[in-house]
Amino acid sequence: MEAIILAGGLGTRLASKLNGLPKAMAPVAGRPFLEILLCQLQRAGCAHVLLSVGHLHHIIEDRFGASFQGMPLDYVIEDVPLGTGGAIRASLSQATEESVLVLNGDTFLQTDYSAMLAFHADQGKAITLAIAHQPDIARYGGVLVREGRIAGFEEKGRSGPGWMNAGAYAIRRNVEWPLSLPEKFSFEVDYLMPEVAALSPAAWQADGFFIDIGIPADLERAQAELAGFQG
Repeated sequence: MEAIILAGGLGTRLASKLNGLPKAMAPVAGRPFLEILLCQLQRAGCAHVLLSVGHLHHIIEDRFGASFQGMPLDYVIEDVPLGTGGAIRASLSQATEESVLVLNGDTFLQTDYSAMLAFHADQGKAITLAIAHQPDIARYGGVLVREGRIAGFEEKGRSGPGWMNAGAYAIRRNVEWPLSLPEKFSFEVDYLMPEVAALSPAAWQADGFFIDIGIPADLERAQAELAGFQG
C-alpha cells in the first residue's frame, strides 16, 4: 500500500486555533491531526507515504522526518499552492505503485483502506471514491450513486441525509489528466465533477466514523471523538 496525504492546506478558518501551525498539524486529543492519519495508515499496512506539503512545511518535516513508526515518508513540496488537483498530480508522479490511496490532511474516515484498495483493483476503474452516509450533507454537498458508481454530485446547501464524498480516494498512478487543466486546480471541482460521466468512478461505501476538522466547531468535536484512537 502506498498513500498520499494532502497536507498543504493554509487553514484560514482555523487560524485562531492553530497558533502558527499548518492545518494538518492542528492539535487533536494531544497530538497533531496528521499523526492520527499516519497511525491509521501504518496500522493498515501502508509501506510508503508521500506527504504533499507547502505552507509551513518545515514544521511537518521537523516533526516526522523520514519515517513514522518504520513507515517511510517522502515530501512533495509545493513552491506555490497547486490546489488539491495539482498536488495530487504532482505527488502521483513520484509514486511507484499501480494505484495509490489519497487522503485529505484535514479529514478522518474510519474504514479499511487495505480493503478499499483491493475493491478498487477489482472494479477496474481509474478512480474510486470513499463515500460516507451523513444525517445532514448541507455543508459538504452530496454524491449520486447508481449501481456502485458515482453518477454525479450535488452542490452544497441541500439539507437532509445522503451520501457525501468522504475525502479519500484510490487513484491509478497513470490516470489521464485533461490537457486543459492548469497547473493549479481543484481535484473535486475542476476534475471530478466535469469528468464524472467519463470516469464513472467506483463508490466505496464506508460505514465508519467521519469528521472534517476544517472549521473550529468540528476541530473541537474531534478532541473528544478521536481521543484514544489507535488506528
